[in-house]
Amino acid sequence: MASVGASPQRGFGWNRETATLALLSFAMLVVSLDQYIVVVALPDIARDLGYSAQTLQSVISAYAVASAGFLLFGGRAADLIGRRRVLATGLVLYTGAAFAGGLATGPGVLLAARAVQGLGGALVFPTTLALINVTFVEGRVRNRALGVWGGAGAAGLVIGVLLGGGC
Repeated sequence: MASVGASPQRGFGWNRETATLALLSFAMLVVSLDQYIVVVALPDIARDLGYSAQTLQSVISAYAVASAGFLLFGGRAADLIGRRRVLATGLVLYTGAAFAGGLATGPGVLLAARAVQGLGGALVFPTTLALINVTFVEGRVRNRALGVWGGAGAAGLVIGVLLGGGC
């Protein structure tokens, strides 16, 4: 993507740069959202899929280990293969794994889905950040875009608790 927002005084209007920022921020929100939706849903997951109290942590760990383990890979892949391609791949993996996890009828399927979802998140997270840094020109416009992106990630954590039934 070419840099947009050439004028440092320019704000966000309804245009291509706003659409780009909305897409990247929404992707970040979705990846963050899943962190707490699952945590809050653990009692239901344990009951429905037969997890014991000792093995329930594996649902969180499968995602966290895959996500953290592949985070550097995701950033490097975006540099080598292309940011848009890696973002699209990450979103497809994330969405497909979320769907598979939602339909899981046993612990093994859920753990595999959570690991693949973590891999998808590890591709999405650094790629959205890289795309913001190359899409928006340095200065006020990029700083505002980074603020919106970071706010979307934080909002995802809060919304995850609310949608997961934590309140």
